[in-house]
Amino acid sequence: MALDHGELRRVDAYWRAANYLSVGQIYLLDNPLLREELRPEHIKPRLLGHWGTTPGLNFCYAHLNRVIRERDLDMVYVMGPGHGGPAAVANAWLEGGYTEVYPHITRDEEGMRRLFRQFSFPGGVPSHVAPETPGSIHEGGELGYSLVHAFGAAFDNPDLVVSCVVGDGEAETGPLAGSWHSNKFLDPVRDGAVLPILHLNGYKIANPTVLARIPEEELLKQLEGFGYRPLVVAGDDPVYMHRRMAQVLDEALEEIARIQRVARSSGLEGRPVWPMVVLRSPKGWTGPREVDGVAVEGTWRSHQVPMGQVRANAEHRRMLQEWMRSYRPEELFGGSGAPVAEVREWAPAGARRMSANPHANGGSLLRDLVVPDFREYGVRVSGNGKQSSEATRVLGHFLRDVLRRNPDSFRIMGPDETASNRLAPVLEASDKVWQAQVLASDEHLGRHGRVMEVLSEHLCQGWLEGYLLTGRHGLFNCYEAFVHIVDAMFNQHAKWLKVTRGLPWRRPIASLNYLLTSHVWRQDHNGFTHQDPGFLDVVLNKPAEVVRVYLPPDANTLLSVADHCLRSRDYVNVVVAGKQPALDFLSVEEAVAHCTRGIGIWEWASTGAGEDPDVVLACAGDVPTLETLAAADLLRQLFPELRVRVVNVVDLMRLQPPSAHPHGLPDAEYEALFPVGTPVVFAFHGYPWLVHRLAYRRAGHGDLHVRGYREEGTTTTPFDMVMLNDLDRFHLVMDVIDRVAGLGGRAAGVRQRMVDERLRHRAYTREFGEDPVEVREWVWPY
Repeated sequence: MALDHGELRRVDAYWRAANYLSVGQIYLLDNPLLREELRPEHIKPRLLGHWGTTPGLNFCYAHLNRVIRERDLDMVYVMGPGHGGPAAVANAWLEGGYTEVYPHITRDEEGMRRLFRQFSFPGGVPSHVAPETPGSIHEGGELGYSLVHAFGAAFDNPDLVVSCVVGDGEAETGPLAGSWHSNKFLDPVRDGAVLPILHLNGYKIANPTVLARIPEEELLKQLEGFGYRPLVVAGDDPVYMHRRMAQVLDEALEEIARIQRVARSSGLEGRPVWPMVVLRSPKGWTGPREVDGVAVEGTWRSHQVPMGQVRANAEHRRMLQEWMRSYRPEELFGGSGAPVAEVREWAPAGARRMSANPHANGGSLLRDLVVPDFREYGVRVSGNGKQSSEATRVLGHFLRDVLRRNPDSFRIMGPDETASNRLAPVLEASDKVWQAQVLASDEHLGRHGRVMEVLSEHLCQGWLEGYLLTGRHGLFNCYEAFVHIVDAMFNQHAKWLKVTRGLPWRRPIASLNYLLTSHVWRQDHNGFTHQDPGFLDVVLNKPAEVVRVYLPPDANTLLSVADHCLRSRDYVNVVVAGKQPALDFLSVEEAVAHCTRGIGIWEWASTGAGEDPDVVLACAGDVPTLETLAAADLLRQLFPELRVRVVNVVDLMRLQPPSAHPHGLPDAEYEALFPVGTPVVFAFHGYPWLVHRLAYRRAGHGDLHVRGYREEGTTTTPFDMVMLNDLDRFHLVMDVIDRVAGLGGRAAGVRQRMVDERLRHRAYTREFGEDPVEVREWVWPY
């Protein structure tokens, strides 16, 4: 519908108020309503922030407020342009949502002064759209993820509309380019809607943007090719732009409502073509046209701070004052500094305000996951290490029933690898969601599926983050080597969790759970490119209060760990488990006890009847555990008098002291497992220096010798792979001989036998293309 004169006046007033507040945040320490002439002491000593994208974000917000009120929409607002923080804060304050969570930032002149002062100021709030910002589910510190977060928020939220502003600089990133395809996974029956708004203001920090400089016909064809119907709003005249934006939003929302109505009543034939908005407006719109004789508005120079010498330059102060007064603040804020009724009432009320929408504080909506008793899915173990199973296939049956019991709050994401990772049982409970063409030869594809596969780790991660941040649960399974693709996304999410732990109004959300399989030690067929356990190192760079790493050695321990992770809150849990047939070491009851401890002695694999050991064989990870037990077996045969203790680590954080991690093992307990002065040979799943890093503060650290992946790999057999990295049983025995006092001299012949065994096994693989039967079929013999 067309805006009438009164609505035009009110939307413009709201927009001007948001712009005024945004400029004030960037520049002012004091004198927020310009009741006196600006003086140097009113100006911040360091001018930080980004103006260029902000007026466009405020423009969208103002117009979305209208359609929320008129249509009673449940809507959240995702701001893709990373440093649009002034806009997010300004609108939250205008709506009152900001004051509700920060009562000292009152909606009056003093509150406005505090609002301005805190922005990009020591002890204040960041310049980007951060966790501290009410209404935000998207960390603006890194570009490329806004649209995928928006779709993640919309899944299983049938009444939600997610408006998402995509910056034209952000649109150049690989993740954002892939995110346009998320519409092929959006179910108009079960899911909500996403309204992308591509904001073309022409420039990044110092360069033009690609999408703003290609012919409009080419741009629209590209967006149509992605499956959208673009509606264009372009210009710089406020009156025209307000009228056109209102018209376009009404058209887009009518189309969204029609798509959902038809799909939910009689069903859709084919995939819907969802509407989107292309907004073309000047960079730094309504700001200074020129500064010092150089064009600013509509150029890259308005990207950050249009005038940088305001404190020292009287002419710049005069220009700032004129700029801010051009918004006519006396019409927008009353005598107390509070927004006038015309501005306040333009915003929706209560939870319909985008700054107060509960979906943007997902923990407030979170329901406990309904989880079956994982013990019922456990493998029956007739004896420690005597039978084999595929750990992730066993887990798949458990996850299948988690899906069944949580039909609108649990999803599994993975890059085309659900079956490859042996999780195929979940497809008994749900298809893989798919809105595009389906052929007769396809399997397990369906419109209403909740297993999500797309060959983009970025999309899997982003969908899951959006899903979790709006109050649901999920799991991301991935080949271990390629989860590195989302290192930066993991970083941003971990930072979000750390910050929100200090914000009482942010309720805890379900943990981000990674299942990393097809791991380094069993990528023998794919080779060197697929062999990399380094994600663990990335994870452990993050704050201890938000990260957890688990290395379950068999199927039953994987079940126990998975149950714990799915129930947890506000963590990133990384679980590494193999998918190939592997020995079952522990019964379900033993697995529960062992995982509860996180680290422990396996008495059944140790010798010495509880006496102090001569050597400790430690292990973390399924393949390192196998090789450690095989080495323990050899040591029993070769040195029956040697007291060998086997210690298995499930929770990697137990290696740290309590001062470094909440799961850390107290020194007395650590030293009881690893007596000072006793050599420790540690077989580790990842890069060996990571264990040294975790345990460096421990007494006896000099006794610790770690074997792990040392960047040696190729296409070869599983046992040759561990031999390439000196993690094999024979080398572990050699490490014991080299480190146990008094053993080296009398064991020289044994050591030579171990060297010969390695050579024999390598020659066998080169001749026959597989490992010798005594390796392939080894089981714990006692």
